Amino acid sequence: MKKVRVLYDKVANSLDVWFEEPKEAICEETGEEVILKKDPKTGKVIGFEKLNFSPPKLPKEEVQVELVKA
Repeated sequence: MKKVRVLYDKVANSLDVWFEEPKEAICEETGEEVILKKDPKTGKVIGFEKLNFSPPKLPKEEVQVELVKA
């Protein structure tokens, strides 16, 4: 199973989600405070960043989420 990496940057107030290992990507703004991250070779979306993300409360420890194909 592939791992999804989710990172919250408290200083930048942004949420970064990667469907693959983070790497150099082409960024495309959607106009809704979301930036798509695309593989420069294939154009495939490999992640996204949500700007101005304010979670109500975050756990202090790392949280793992299992994704199941429906």
